[in-house]
Amino acid sequence: MGQRTTVMWFRRDLRLADLPALHAAAADGARVVPLFVVDPAFARAGAPRTAFMADALRVLDDSMGGALVYRHGVPAEAVPALAAEVGAEAVYVSRDYAPYGRTRDAAVGAALASTDARLVGVDSPYAVAPGTVTKADGTPYAVFTPFSKVWRSVGWAAPLTAPDADWYGAPAVPCDGPPERPAVETELPVAGEAAAHDQWDAFLPDAHRYRERRDLPAVEGTSRLSAALRWGLLHPRQLLADLHPGPGHDTFASELAWREFYADVLLRRPDTGWANLNEKMNAMVVDDGAAARARFEQWAAGRTGYPIVDAGMRQLLASGWMHNRVRMLVASFLVKDLHLPWQWGARHFMRHLVDGDLASNSHGWQWAAGTGTDAAPYFRVFNPTTQALRFDPDGEYVRRWVPELAVVGGAMVHEPGLRRPADYPRPMVDHAAERDEALARYRQVTAGSR
Repeated sequence: MGQRTTVMWFRRDLRLADLPALHAAAADGARVVPLFVVDPAFARAGAPRTAFMADALRVLDDSMGGALVYRHGVPAEAVPALAAEVGAEAVYVSRDYAPYGRTRDAAVGAALASTDARLVGVDSPYAVAPGTVTKADGTPYAVFTPFSKVWRSVGWAAPLTAPDADWYGAPAVPCDGPPERPAVETELPVAGEAAAHDQWDAFLPDAHRYRERRDLPAVEGTSRLSAALRWGLLHPRQLLADLHPGPGHDTFASELAWREFYADVLLRRPDTGWANLNEKMNAMVVDDGAAARARFEQWAAGRTGYPIVDAGMRQLLASGWMHNRVRMLVASFLVKDLHLPWQWGARHFMRHLVDGDLASNSHGWQWAAGTGTDAAPYFRVFNPTTQALRFDPDGEYVRRWVPELAVVGGAMVHEPGLRRPADYPRPMVDHAAERDEALARYRQVTAGSR
């Protein structure tokens, strides 16, 4: 009997270590065809995310000696065609739990089955697969804290080393070109599995300080691994394996749990990628029309006149990333101060974030908008000035990203009554007045739901 041939279809797992699907594909000495499908659906992705993906694919291809096979086209056609070409009866993947991924994989699985081949899902991009954490009666958790406790108790396996795969790919297998890398002005992080682990190794010695440093945007107090996790350059299991009980490490693990909680919510309610989880909030009055769009563009460009908000929006445009505390502030400002739909902000983020992930992005926005899973109601309204004074007390973050204010000293950079440089706008709204307006709109919703 000849050597068995399998296909390893890479998607959100652009690495070789701790990849159970690859171990399964390479089992019993099978020769493995490494595949990446350049899906037409990628056209909807933002340029920074697409560019980072292209960089990560190049590094992955190098790590397997140039064997990665690229095919362009609809996966339900491209994957079965390749499997037939190489005589593979099985295509191995890490399971995808996002709405598009589930639909795509169902179509690919059906197409393969019609040719007596099969799609084999192994593991997932998460420490605990979405849908696993449930109450005793099998129903899902709607709130993070009880979810996280069960998530920890379920646990996860130890990370795996990379298998010694027998690659059978390019140039022996015909190959389309890699995806086109869009030209971006964004300063992207270094891509690739080794770079992600180097970044983790650099962060880990200070991870015990994560709890007190993670909310300070001027400090390098976070791991900056969100893009690496989104593209699977490493697996959360590998990070969790290096953590030990203690405030800093426990808080970091909780942030990974938030990522998995949002994936779980999206699995159970796939419509909430763009619709309110709390359907009562559909009655919330939001602004629309030309004037609303003009305010949105001012926010998107980082020209609101609120320095901490503008710094965050400019950081996003320049780097494809934004500090998490600032993400909450700019989201609250869009929804509560400008009264615009959270979906507008979520789409803007997905266009520019290198780590853009539907579950984390949309449900993070819903947390800020008060329409999602958060137990706290809508009336949480962040004051951008007091938040800035608390988390950027010396104005270092603002001066880094808003050069017009570089000459303003210390905390004065945050003062709404500051005499502004000529090239920096005055505050576009009065926060106190807009907070009252936001709460009035919320009261209309709660009154109407009684």
